[in-house]
Amino acid sequence: MSRPNSKLELRNKFEIRGSELFGTTDPNFKMTALPLPKQIRLRFWSFEFVSDFGFRISCFVLLAALFAGALLLCAAAAGAQNETETVPEKESTADLARDFSDPLTTLPQLFVQDAYTPSNYGTDAGTNRVIARIIIPRVPRLSLMPAQLVRPTFQLVTVPTGKGAATRTEFGDMQLFDFGVIPWPSRDTGFTHGAGPVFVFPTATHRLAGQGAWQAGPGYAALYKGIPGVLLAGLIQNPISYAYTSDERKPVSALLVQPIVLAYVGRGFYLKSGDATWTLNWHHHTATMLPVSFGIGNVIVREGLPPLNFFVTGEWMAYRQFAPVAPQTTVRFGMTMAFPDWRPWR
Repeated sequence: MSRPNSKLELRNKFEIRGSELFGTTDPNFKMTALPLPKQIRLRFWSFEFVSDFGFRISCFVLLAALFAGALLLCAAAAGAQNETETVPEKESTADLARDFSDPLTTLPQLFVQDAYTPSNYGTDAGTNRVIARIIIPRVPRLSLMPAQLVRPTFQLVTVPTGKGAATRTEFGDMQLFDFGVIPWPSRDTGFTHGAGPVFVFPTATHRLAGQGAWQAGPGYAALYKGIPGVLLAGLIQNPISYAYTSDERKPVSALLVQPIVLAYVGRGFYLKSGDATWTLNWHHHTATMLPVSFGIGNVIVREGLPPLNFFVTGEWMAYRQFAPVAPQTTVRFGMTMAFPDWRPWR
C-alpha cells in the first residue's frame, strides 16, 4: 500500500473509507473528528470536574494519595514495632472499637470516609464528600491538661450548581480542633471530657464548595465508658465567622452537635449511631437540620501490623427548617488505620 504524499490525499482516503463503513455512496459524505464533550472537561489546576467521570477521577486521585500515605505510615510503624506488639495486651478489640469512635481518643489514627448522597432536597443532583482526617494526640509540656488532641479535617466535595442534575467537584473548607482532656474526674469513673478551640479555614476552591469565612469558636466533648463494650459520647462545636473572602458572604454561627452511641457485639463487629451531625444556626431564618444515622463496623487486629476499622452507615434527614437544599439520604463508607504504639504515653 502506497503512503499518501500529502495531508489532502490522506483526508480523501479517510473520507472514502468512512463512506464505505456507513454504506453510503454520497460523494459529499465526510467524517469529521468531533471535540470531546464539555461534560468530561478536566481542569486539574482549578480542580474543576464537571461530570461523574471527573468526580470518579478526583476521588481516585485523592484516595490513591491517602493510600500511599497510609502505606508509608505502615512501613514506619512496622520499623518502630520490632520489639513490641502492635496492640497493647490490655487493649482488647472492644476497646479499639470504642477508640475508633471516641471524640477524645488518644489513639493516633488516619481516617478516610466517603459520604455519598444520592437524594437531596431542593435539587436533582447527587452529592458526595470525601473526608480525610488525621488524629494526633500529644502531651503538652506546659498545660493544665494531661493530654491534647489535634484533629485536622480535609474535604473534597461534589456540590450541585443549581436545581438540576449538574454538579462540580472542588476542595472544601478545612476544619481543625485542638482539645485538651480535662483531668477531673478520674478516668476510673468511666467519664472523660475535654474542651478547646475550633477553627474553620476558607480553603474551598469554589464559592459553592465552602462558606467563604474564617471561623473560630469553642468546642466540648464528653464520653462515658463505664459499661463494657459500650460508648456514650457527644461532640459540640460552635464556629463563629469573623472575616470573609468577599463582601457577598454572610455571617456564620452554628451549633454543631454530634451524638455518638456504640455497642460492641463480638467477633470484631459493632453497631453505632454516631456519624450524623445536628446543625442549629443562630441567625434568623437560617438552616436547622437534624439527621439520624445507624451503621455497622468491623475492627481487624493483625499481628505486627496496625489495626484497621471498616464501617458503613446510613443517614436520613429527620427534620429540617429553612434549608432549601439539604441531604435527604446519605450512605457513608469509611476506613480507619490506627497506630497504638505511636501514643506519647502508655
